[in-house]
Amino acid sequence: MTTSRPSTPRSTRPSLAEVRRVAQAGVLERRSAEHWAGRLYMRGLSGHVTRWLVPMRVTPDALTLLMIAVGLAAAVAAAWPAVLAAVAVVVLVQLYLLLDCVDGEVARMRATTSAAGVYLDRLGHHVVEAALVLGLGVRAAGGPSTTPSWWLVAGAVAALLVVVGKLESDLVVVARPTAGLAPAPEADATSSVGSVRRLRRMFAYVPLHRLIGAVELSLLLLVAAVIDAVRGDVLATQALLAATAAVALLVAVGHPVTILTSRRLR
Repeated sequence: MTTSRPSTPRSTRPSLAEVRRVAQAGVLERRSAEHWAGRLYMRGLSGHVTRWLVPMRVTPDALTLLMIAVGLAAAVAAAWPAVLAAVAVVVLVQLYLLLDCVDGEVARMRATTSAAGVYLDRLGHHVVEAALVLGLGVRAAGGPSTTPSWWLVAGAVAALLVVVGKLESDLVVVARPTAGLAPAPEADATSSVGSVRRLRRMFAYVPLHRLIGAVELSLLLLVAAVIDAVRGDVLATQALLAATAAVALLVAVGHPVTILTSRRLR
C-alpha cells in the first residue's frame, strides 16, 4: 500500500519496535493477502530498511515505482536462457518483494496511505507478474535473438491469463460498492457448491496457483535454467512454461466460478 499525497519525512528515525507496532501490526495476520515469503523472512528485513527510509525525502510512491522497475528488470533477465540470468531474476524478484513491503510500511509510518497508492501498487503487481511470464515465453523460445515461435505465443497467452485472473479478484471490489453492498468479509469466499468447495480446499493444500506468482516462478525458473544448462537445451524451461500456462488457465476459468458460487457478490 502506498500514497499519492505529499509525504513529509519524520525528523527522527523510528525504532524497529515502533515500525513493527505501527507499520506491520496486523499485516502478518492477513493470511490471504500477505505472501508466505513476507511472513517467513521479508517483513523481518523490511522493518530495518523502513526505519532508515522514514526520515529521508523518499516518497512511498517513488518506492512503488522503483519496485515496478525492478520487477520489469527481472522480466527482461528472465528472457535470457542462461543460469546467470536466472540467478539475476531470483535476486531482482527478492528486491521487488522487499520494496513491496517497504513502500507500504513507509506510508503507514507517515500516516499517508491512500487509494491512489493502493491502485499504483496493484497495477505494478499485475504488470510485473505478466511480464515475468512473457519473459519466460521468450526464454522458452530460445531467447530474445531467436525467431518467434509458438513458445513465444504461449508465453504471451499465459501472461494475458495471469492478468485476467488478477482482474477477476479486483472486479469483486468494484462490483460490490457499485451494487450498494458493503465490502465482503474473507469468509464469504467459500463456495456454496460442494464440488467447487472441495476443489478450493485442494488448492489450499496444494497451492498450484502459486506457480504464477513472482517469487515462486523465479525460483522454479532457476531450477529449470540449471537443468537446461546440464542438458544443453531449453526443454525444462518449456515444461515450466507449459505448466505455468495450464495453471494460469485453470485460475482464469476457475476463479470466476468460485466467486459466482460464493457469497462474495451477495
